[in-house]
Formats: sequence, structure tokens, C-alpha cells
Amino acid sequence: MSHCNRVWRTVLKRVFDIFVSVALLLALAIPLLVLVLLIRLTSSGSSLYWSKRVGRDNRIFLMPKFRSMRVGTPAVATHLLAAPEAHLTPIGSFLRRSSLDELPQLWSILKGDMSFVGPRPALFNQDDLIALRTDFGVHELTPGLTGWAQVNGRDELPIPEKVKLDVEYLRRRSFVFDMRILWLTLIKVMRRDGVSH
Repeated sequence: MSHCNRVWRTVLKRVFDIFVSVALLLALAIPLLVLVLLIRLTSSGSSLYWSKRVGRDNRIFLMPKFRSMRVGTPAVATHLLAAPEAHLTPIGSFLRRSSLDELPQLWSILKGDMSFVGPRPALFNQDDLIALRTDFGVHELTPGLTGWAQVNGRDELPIPEKVKLDVEYLRRRSFVFDMRILWLTLIKVMRRDGVSH
């Protein structure tokens, strides 16, 4: 691996995460406030849902999302719910399809629990995904708001395929690759690709 890539993986990537997350939090302050009010007005409970996630080196952290599910929904991956649509709040489907529910994770990026690009953080109880990532060394990466698996299937991918793509990212990490993933993410969000609910 080149010296440039090693520098990106350490200092430059963190500087990029801090700078861009601060800029976005400031630029989106009013839209974020509007979303908070809309969630509170259309369903009971907090506007934010704090999810227990697995971070770098398998440490647990709390990841915020705008709440798209009703209070009391089981803490499992959406595809494991018998009828996911029955648990959505009135604006939950819109939040998820537009990926606006992910915006509070800018706070996790600023804190250092997450990065803009990396494997999506597993739920604390996704033992099969956690174990497979650990076997291949993916657990050493800081989880991301988006990642290589996200732009290659998102919710639709089976766990072995997700981990295969995570391992590919682990091997190919670079500034250029991260910028490519961010660009592909923007395209997918605009097209609303790969969201099942």
C-alpha cells in the first residue's frame, strides 16, 4: 500500500470526516429541525432513535437515526420483521426511502464513532454478521454512513455477500475509492435504490 493511502487511512480521513460533518450539520440545521418537528407531530415518542451498534474493534456505541418506526418495534434488522410496513410511522416510509433518517449519524461521524465511508455498523444482535466480519478483519474498520456494500445492494444483500464486499473495501481503501463510493451513494439516494421499506 502506498504512503498516500496510509496517510489517508489515518489523518486525512479523520480531518475530512470532521470538516464535512460540521459543514453539513450547520448547513442542514433548519431542515433537521423541521424533520424533528414533523416526527413529533405525526407519532408519539422521541424524534431520535438510538440504536445499539457495533463499532470499530467490535465496541458497542449508540447510533442516532430519525425515528421511522413506531415506539415498541423490536430491535432487529428491518427485513426480519414479519410486516415491516405495519411498524412504520406516518412519515417513516418517506424518511427511509429518502435516507433522511440517516442524517443524525453526522453526529456519530463528528464524534468519531463512524466515518462517512466504511462498512455499515451491525446491530448489536447480528451475531452472524459480526462473527463473519471479525473472521476477515473487517471489524478493525470504523463503520460508515455508507459503504461499498451499500452501493452494491444495500438491504437486498445476503450477509455473506455483504461481508465479501466489506473485505473488498478493506483491501482497496483509498481517498479516490471513498470519493467514488460517496458519489455512487448520492446517485442511489436520488434514485431511491435498494430500500425495501
